[in-house]
This record gives sequence, C-alpha cells and structure tokens, in this order.
Amino acid sequence: MNGGARVEDYLASLKPRVMSLVVFTALVGMLVAPASINPVIGFIAIACIAIGAGASGALNMWYDADIDAVMSRTQNRPIPAGRMSPGEALAFGLVLSAFSIILLGLATNWVAGGFLAFTIFFYAVVYTIWLKRSTPQNIVIGGAAGAFPPMVGWAAVTGTLSWESFALFLIIFLWTPPHFWALALYKQGDYGAAGVPMMPNVAGEKSTKWQIFVYSLLLAAASLLPLWLGFSGWIYGAVALVTGLSFVWLSVRLLRAPEGAGMRRTARSLFTYSLSYLFVLFLALLTDTIALRLGVI
Repeated sequence: MNGGARVEDYLASLKPRVMSLVVFTALVGMLVAPASINPVIGFIAIACIAIGAGASGALNMWYDADIDAVMSRTQNRPIPAGRMSPGEALAFGLVLSAFSIILLGLATNWVAGGFLAFTIFFYAVVYTIWLKRSTPQNIVIGGAAGAFPPMVGWAAVTGTLSWESFALFLIIFLWTPPHFWALALYKQGDYGAAGVPMMPNVAGEKSTKWQIFVYSLLLAAASLLPLWLGFSGWIYGAVALVTGLSFVWLSVRLLRAPEGAGMRRTARSLFTYSLSYLFVLFLALLTDTIALRLGVI
C-alpha cells in the first residue's frame, strides 16, 4: 500500500456516479417543496448534500476495502489498487462529513443538518459496517440511506418533513432492492467470492426473481403517490404510469427467464433500465412542478 493519494483518487473515493444521483434527487426534493429558498443558500445546501454523500462513499470504501479487492467491478478503486491508504480514506470521509453537516445546518436549518448527519451515519455504520455482511436484507434496510436525500433537500427549504417528502423517500426505498438484486443476479460470483450475503447467493435465483417482481409492483404503485397527494400533475402521472409498468414488465421477463446466460442478460437489462428509471421519474416530477408553477398546465 503506497498511500500518498492523488487528487483524482480522492475524487474517486467520493463515488461520483452515486453522488450524482443523490444530488439530483435532493435537488428535486428542494425544488418541489412548497416554499422558496435563496438561490445562493440553495446552491450551498446542494453542495453540502453532495459532500455528505461523497463522505459516505469514502467511509464505505475505507471499511469495504477487503471486499472491493475481491470483486471485479471494484478492484480498481483507490484503496484495493494501492493508490490510497485506508487511513487517508477514513480521515477524508470524517472531515467531509463534519464539514457538510455543520455548513448545511448553519446555512439552512438544523433539521436538514441533523437529517444529513443521520443519513451519513445510516449508510456508513448501519448499512456498511452492520448490515452489508450480516444479512441478505442488507439492501432492503440499508437502501433507506440512499432514499433520504430528497427529504434532506425538502427539509433544507421548509425546515420540516412531510408526507410529500416521505413519498419521495418511499419511491427510492422501493426502487433500491430490485435495482441491486438485478445487479447481484449477474454478479453472483463476485458477491460469493467476497462473502457478501446478497439475496441470490443466500435465497437462490428463483426467490430473488420473485422478490424483484413484488418490489416492482410496490414501486409502480408508490410512484403514483405524488399524484395522489396532490403535489404533481398529469405530466408526472403519465410518466410514472408508463415507466412503472415498464419496470414491472421487465421484472416479469426476468421471472420467466431460464437459468444461465439468458437470465443474466435479462437481469442486466433490468439493472440498466432501473438506472434511467429513477432519473426519468424525478425529472418528470421536476418538469411537472415547474409547469404547474408557470401556469402552463
């Protein structure tokens, strides 16, 4: 282990691809909230949420360095590749965590700051240290960490939490298991070698496919909550209906796929679709909100 990480290694430890989705969902939560925020304060709030998400990623990489070294898709991360020491990642994650929490609390309110602190703790401690290696329900429970950002964005604007913000949380929470279990279905070998008890390795492919199907149905129903709660209109409703039914259809295809390479290809298709699904859904909600406020619809 050489240590002496470069700037690009520190950036990689923040898991920028994961961070981008966190930032986007938090931004949507902030913009659809029924209040306004100073643009400068809003920018600071989003930056704090991004930094907090990155800090969680760095802490995750610090603790999971042994697992990352075994799995093909993570072997080139800074720590297992020898470009960053575990101590550097830990210190980086802790400093960024404290900075983001304090700045968000001072810039907006301490409901948002405290909730960001809880989100980082949940991901780094509850999910990474406790759940990930101990239960096949790791993704189900731990998925809450990735679902909190729109609630943090909402709280940054309003200083409160609400059923509307919880609806956004629930959509991401129900999206997480089928998203990651589809990945686990075609990466079973990696998870098995690393000793991570992902659902396909513990309960088998058939059970996992059925659970993906059930969660897809729940997700399709939950995606209509913004319409039912009255903070979205027909643009979002139409997109949610079409994308939700498409998610269910892909889960049915996976359920019917025979074992082997065909099943893995179908699982990968569902995983790929799930990435765009969440972005499209939240983009539709943002578009709908802007259209409603401008009186276009």
